[in-house]
Amino acid sequence: MEHNCGFTDENKWFRYRAAAIIVEDGCVLLAGNEKEDYLYSIGGAVHMGETAEEAVKRETLEETGISYEVDRLAVIHENFFNENSGSLKGLECHEIALYFIMRPRGTKELCSNSYTMGVKETMHWIPVEKLDEYKAFPSFMKEYLQSDHSGIKHIVTDERM
Repeated sequence: MEHNCGFTDENKWFRYRAAAIIVEDGCVLLAGNEKEDYLYSIGGAVHMGETAEEAVKRETLEETGISYEVDRLAVIHENFFNENSGSLKGLECHEIALYFIMRPRGTKELCSNSYTMGVKETMHWIPVEKLDEYKAFPSFMKEYLQSDHSGIKHIVTDERM
């Protein structure tokens, strides 16, 4: 059994997450599922004893069916939010996520058969210039991808109501 680096304490929820930024032909890959009304980045909780880079490779393979290679660490994201639905409803959420840019493969072809909490996930290639037309997280993604993003960027998002 894996042990995720995260915990819930009364109405507070924390998670250490590794996430992938996968871009092919001007489109970024995001996931969705029938329970949520938004799209989200590929990735998930880092397991105890696992590096963030190992976690992003594992999560990317689990969600896309493809063994992507890491290019580099791109973003350290401190994310504060309150969830109004789903399994995190009513919780004050605090997430630390390391976002890695994955090496492009030259194709959008995937072999996804991913589930999250028992619900089938779907993969979506969204044109970067149209990203603001979607309810998608992280909210910094379009601006980040349309700017110079050399080095490692530290981003703090506070969407608590």
